Amino acid sequence: MDKSHTSVARTPDAGVVVQRRSKSRSYRQSYRSCLGAASKLGLTPRLTARRLNTSRKALKSQNIRVSPEHLALLMKTEWQLSYVTPLHRFSHTQLKNYASQLSAFIAAEKQQGLAMEVGGLQKRFKVSFSVVQGLSETDDDAETIFIQIHSKPLFARQDDPQKSVWSGLLTCINGNPEYLKSLPKDFTCLPLFGSRGAESFSSLVKSWLQRTFDCCFGPLEINQTSLQWLAALWTNCHTESNIQSLKMLWSVPVEPPLQINYTINPYDAWELWSSVRKDSSEEDGGSEEVGCIEIEEVTMFIQGLKSHFYRHFRLDLSAGALNQVSTALGSAKSNGRIKISSSRYVITTLTLLTECALLKMPI
Repeated sequence: MDKSHTSVARTPDAGVVVQRRSKSRSYRQSYRSCLGAASKLGLTPRLTARRLNTSRKALKSQNIRVSPEHLALLMKTEWQLSYVTPLHRFSHTQLKNYASQLSAFIAAEKQQGLAMEVGGLQKRFKVSFSVVQGLSETDDDAETIFIQIHSKPLFARQDDPQKSVWSGLLTCINGNPEYLKSLPKDFTCLPLFGSRGAESFSSLVKSWLQRTFDCCFGPLEINQTSLQWLAALWTNCHTESNIQSLKMLWSVPVEPPLQINYTINPYDAWELWSSVRKDSSEEDGGSEEVGCIEIEEVTMFIQGLKSHFYRHFRLDLSAGALNQVSTALGSAKSNGRIKISSSRYVITTLTLLTECALLKMPI
């Protein structure tokens, strides 16, 4: 018998502080020693002790001023997320130099164990760095950076074009202004790192970035609170952009393990969300800030979905964990994989992910 069961359901119709050393190359070592100490003592560094904002602006449809080329790279593909600590002496004016250095680094690493010249491999791998204009929202946000690796197959003909084999994204959208302004001027904060492509290339790029800019990477999971926020924010867009359906994947700790695919009709989801928003406004006497969503509304929305499921299937989802949320606007998984399918809602989504990355950093 298969140890894992899948159930598909649809709704009916009706503490520790790390001090930054801006003029020292011991930043990463200090970070690692503090992280190790915090882990052994069961302590949580001060920055990660903070929680996600309890209030945020609703997603708004907007035409972002990003080139079609960059927009095509950003949209409709799944990114694996990581957080990255501030980059030391990174300069947006040195991108061509960085591309050459990373290309040589990849060639040198790939050359190990191969009987050929490094120069020959460099011709196979071409790296490009580019600034993504139009994504930054505030003066404190550093401009987003795209990194691409192009390559030819090992036995490709000379006239065969190179193809993109890996893409990376470094971004900061609406980063915490207090934290950003506290950084020394020779540090650049691009805390959200996304990658797609072979993991071997991701490891090489991270290794080069760490050596060059004295930074550290870590996995960025999307916790249940963030997934619930995305479910609410995307549902709130239904009248402007049909979400088609709200799909949620829950895991329940029973034996054998149980996974539940909970698919909610978009009109049912919108009706429930509207009632939550209306009730909240009435309780506040109509003083609710326009376009602002509160965590209490998100909690009520998710609880309403759980109650609906329990009424029909007598299974309490509160005993399980939310692992994935998806609509026509995008999808997000607890293991840190995100796909944004609509460019008109990219800013607020990246704002939430930037906040998650900043909170995850142990400094």
